[in-house]
Amino acid sequence: MERILVVEDDLALNAGLCFELDAAGYASVAAYNCRKAQYLTASESFSLVILDVNLPDGNGFDLCRDMKTLHPELPIVFLTANDLEADVLNGLDLGAEDYITKPFSTSVLVKKIGILLRRGQRIPSAEAAFDDGNLLLDLENMVALRGGEKIAITPNEYKILRLLIANAGNIVSRQRILEKVFDSVEHYIDDHALTVNINRLRNKIEDENHTYIKTIRGMGYAWIGGRA
Repeated sequence: MERILVVEDDLALNAGLCFELDAAGYASVAAYNCRKAQYLTASESFSLVILDVNLPDGNGFDLCRDMKTLHPELPIVFLTANDLEADVLNGLDLGAEDYITKPFSTSVLVKKIGILLRRGQRIPSAEAAFDDGNLLLDLENMVALRGGEKIAITPNEYKILRLLIANAGNIVSRQRILEKVFDSVEHYIDDHALTVNINRLRNKIEDENHTYIKTIRGMGYAWIGGRA
């Protein structure tokens, strides 16, 4: 059974979310502050985390950063009243898979969670590794090294890499990436999220001497896997 950690200091909202998640077939675990959430993620295994930004003993953004450092593959969904564009971009830049603002639809949230937990089945299994001496990607085991140093790649970014590498040298349209990775067919993730993820991924794997992802303006992206 998929276990979901709900980090929300509003006791009634936390209880309501846990009730809906349990009713949908998940096993929910409640945390009301950063300290409890940090303890739980360090000592137990979760399939996904629902995370508020404003917590009584800290900031959800900082907590997300800590969680992604320890568990880069752990999907995190922000659920918060902070609706400024800067906050949304910050949450996505930290590696969150989605950023949902309050008020929200519980049924849509549960639907999104189901989609997030199914994503791994939608990406082709071909081309599971890449190694050019500078960048090493083990896509099956979600391990990435650049210059021998481990780098943190999020689940969304691994899915983008898998799709691009499987089609190396060919253009992969933005729409295809959205459909395969972000489920845009369900209208849950917008086009901007793809741009954010591509830019963040480039910052992690590329430098002035190595370019791996080429933008084909107006069309999409191509994995070129070579030097700039």
